[in-house]
Amino acid sequence: MIRKTAITIALEQIEYEERIIAANGFISRDLFSISDTRPTFYMIGSMGLASSIGLGVSICKPEKKVIIIDGDGNVLMALGTLAMIAAEAPKNLIHVVIDNEVYESTGSQRSLSSKVQLENIAKSSGYKNTIRVEKKDEIKVAFLKLKELPGPNFLLIKVKPCFDPSTGRVTHTPEEITKRFMQAIG
Repeated sequence: MIRKTAITIALEQIEYEERIIAANGFISRDLFSISDTRPTFYMIGSMGLASSIGLGVSICKPEKKVIIIDGDGNVLMALGTLAMIAAEAPKNLIHVVIDNEVYESTGSQRSLSSKVQLENIAKSSGYKNTIRVEKKDEIKVAFLKLKELPGPNFLLIKVKPCFDPSTGRVTHTPEEITKRFMQAIG
């Protein structure tokens, strides 16, 4: 399975009023190309910070489900944020990590996630529930299960690297992304 397939399946499980924070690079680019019909916060640069922003939104809006769609490289860059999320323990947060074991946006250099199980780091940090999936037919069941359980929850989705130079960039400016997202969360 490739990243875009995993993101498409996950996106189908997210309701319009639930908030999405997307990591930089191809995760934001794929989300944008699949569907830009909801106010998603696309990270433009700032690698590793989607999880911090998602934590802030989940604390400020506890009545809304907040979904972080992150990458293995982003999580590895900001491992301390896993502990911070677990310590704050927002019940409304689901942290989805698309793990292709490479830094795809910068040339597909290998990440450490082939040697480090990120779901175990999340669990040992204090995430309430963690699930790892490797097949596309497992994503929906796992995602819906985590939506029903109080969080913070962590879903690791293993995918193959799939560099696609034709994937377009997010065309909104950072200011437009921020304004649209802030209006949506109130």
